[in-house]
Amino acid sequence: MPLGLPVQAAENWHYLDNGEVRLGLNLNAGACIGWFSKSGTQENLLNAYDVGRYVQQSYYGDEDGSAWNGKPWRYNPVQGGSWKNEPAEVVATQADATSFYAKTKPRHWASGAFTPECIMEEWLRLDGGLARLKFKMSYTGTQAHKPRHQELPALFVTPKLDTLVFMGADTKLTRQQPGFPNEYFKVSEPWCAWVDAKDHGIGLSMPHTSQITCYRVRNGNLGDCSYLAPIQTFSLKPGVVFEYEVVLMIGHLEQIRAAFAKMK
Repeated sequence: MPLGLPVQAAENWHYLDNGEVRLGLNLNAGACIGWFSKSGTQENLLNAYDVGRYVQQSYYGDEDGSAWNGKPWRYNPVQGGSWKNEPAEVVATQADATSFYAKTKPRHWASGAFTPECIMEEWLRLDGGLARLKFKMSYTGTQAHKPRHQELPALFVTPKLDTLVFMGADTKLTRQQPGFPNEYFKVSEPWCAWVDAKDHGIGLSMPHTSQITCYRVRNGNLGDCSYLAPIQTFSLKPGVVFEYEVVLMIGHLEQIRAAFAKMK
């Protein structure tokens, strides 16, 4: 997900909390996830610096003459809204204490126009110390776009989580501190984690892919972050419906690995 401006619009948070973990979503940013912590703490491990930074859906198509901050861009419906912080529209919700559903009409990241031909849905559920996230995109547009790398989903975390850990293509535990711009890696197990110097952090289970993209931003301000996204390459074309599920977990690296291993 591209970098953007600080959030200007008022926030409207809804939280799920089961006594183990707390998951927060901003209804004024497409019902995107911008908070994940242990229950009873104020240590949010996610970075929600702008509406492009949330854990959310975002898809890419062809160049369309749009521009992001003067940079030529492409068709890019984003669940949270535009780079100018124009919010997406949440058109339906359903919730209880530990689960949440939302249907969202996204905006084009660069132009800010609504993209009603690309509807996004999410089902969020807390399960012990896990946050189980299901996403669905339905594209009813008439244009068939070229295949692009798609973020499934984007995950921005606090910069103190500066080391990316995963099982590399050689089946060995790999640690990386990527720079900027994006770097790409193959993984031999469907998980990865951002951790701090004590190997504590946030893990992502991603059974739908074996490739990730990542970077870190270190400019010494609030825009600093660590980022990764599981990716697949496919095209937006008439009638496409794409669904996938991921799981978030907070803990020590070995706890994360053990929990995700049980999901195989």
